[in-house]
Amino acid sequence: MRLAASLAALLVALCLATAAQAHALLIAAEPADGSVLAEAPKMLVLRFNEAVAPTAVSLLDAAGRPRDVAIRAVDQSVLVSLPSDLPRGTQAISYRVVSQDGHPVAGSLLFSIGTVTGAAAPFGGGVLHALIWLARLALYFGLLAGVGGVFFAAWISHGPAGERLIMWALKIGLVGAIASLGLQGVDLLNLPLTGILTWAAWAAAINTSLFPTLLLAIAAMLIAAIAWRSPSIGASWRRTAIAMICVGLSFAISGHAATASPQWLTRTALFIHGVGLAYWMGALAPLAVLAWQRKDSLLRVLRYFSTLAVPIVALIAVSGLVLAIVQLESFGALLSTRYGNILLLKLVLVSLLLVFAALNRLVFTPAIAREFHRTRPLQRSIALEFVLMIAILSLVALWRFTPPPRALAMSSDVPLAVHIHTDAAMFQVLITPGKVGQNDFVLQLMNGDASPFATKEAALTLSLPERGIEPMERSATLGPDGYWHVNKVPLPFPGRWHMQIGALVSDFKKVTLEDDVDIR
Repeated sequence: MRLAASLAALLVALCLATAAQAHALLIAAEPADGSVLAEAPKMLVLRFNEAVAPTAVSLLDAAGRPRDVAIRAVDQSVLVSLPSDLPRGTQAISYRVVSQDGHPVAGSLLFSIGTVTGAAAPFGGGVLHALIWLARLALYFGLLAGVGGVFFAAWISHGPAGERLIMWALKIGLVGAIASLGLQGVDLLNLPLTGILTWAAWAAAINTSLFPTLLLAIAAMLIAAIAWRSPSIGASWRRTAIAMICVGLSFAISGHAATASPQWLTRTALFIHGVGLAYWMGALAPLAVLAWQRKDSLLRVLRYFSTLAVPIVALIAVSGLVLAIVQLESFGALLSTRYGNILLLKLVLVSLLLVFAALNRLVFTPAIAREFHRTRPLQRSIALEFVLMIAILSLVALWRFTPPPRALAMSSDVPLAVHIHTDAAMFQVLITPGKVGQNDFVLQLMNGDASPFATKEAALTLSLPERGIEPMERSATLGPDGYWHVNKVPLPFPGRWHMQIGALVSDFKKVTLEDDVDIR
């Protein structure tokens, strides 16, 4: 039992871990998506709502040719150095980064030089996403039907009923786990499907938070397979208990919900949700076999299972409610977001599942107690439960591609970002809240290679020529974060404000950069 205690301690440590941010979202780009520029930019800046790790950025120029670009990450931004000889017309940029929750985030944007053309087109990955979804579904099937089935056989039925389906579930789950890792790498690096045969794809996936999740899942399924052949009932109890703990941990350590705050609550809820579902779904195949064969132990197993199922289903419902509240943040998100739509459909299917579970407990089991041969209604009900479970897991697997509403909400109040880049220096300005009223400015001064730009003083000058507002200058203060700050700057009117930043390098040298910013 030492291993079980160690795994339980690991869960506690994971729940108390420092909170990570939500699913990463692109909140600003310079040049902006759809913009038309007079001259080719030297650099593209992609700004996200959290720090990300860039894995691939591709450029398809206006002539339809793929071009090489250099990328680097600075704080919450990805800087893309562009070729100097881009042709006139529309250019397409495709990016892939890894967010802090371990999920790849991909997207495309277009900008044009001189004029808009139709040569360039964004990139897509429908077949890859379908395979990722299928692998995730296979993984869930192995964890819930496979590991849960072995646990049921050891603790509830004390027999090998449903062995064929349980063993197949474990095999399918192992294949799904391994495929999920390779496909994650292909998705990260924007490789063709044949890229799964390269080491680069696997190495990229190993460096994400999905890797320990899959290791725990694989461990759960292997331990369950070993437990099936245990020499004694005591050994099977210990092994299946450890396997179920691994199932809960695999749900709890990565993904959208696992990175939501407070993590002690969300990760605990995920652990309970995963273990509870494995208990429920793992029972379906053995119960169906016992009902079909009309074993003498059927009534005893049904009563024992349903007695434990009542509190377990209650825990599944409570933990699911907690996770839904954290992820949605508002009731309206059920209808207004794709994540909420999937959850709403899932709730409908869960309601149907609960109806069949209630019929099993309150109608079909008592009927079998009166007339043992009347097992056909129970068989049909269990089969429908199994189909509903698969449909629910299919929906849950879609969340792999859908940021939750809490992540979308985080992007609504992020600072306005302006990037100014010349051969002499590179300045990034964050403006909060970036609309009419008092605003706070953060001046991030860097050299062209993104190293800190040494300066003795910094000043911000703002003007709004279209409204006749002449330049107003504010001195910046160096903050403990190493950036220059100008706080509570009044911007009384919306419009295109002209911004100038002056950095005093020495008594004889001053670097000045300027650009325009649209204030809402």
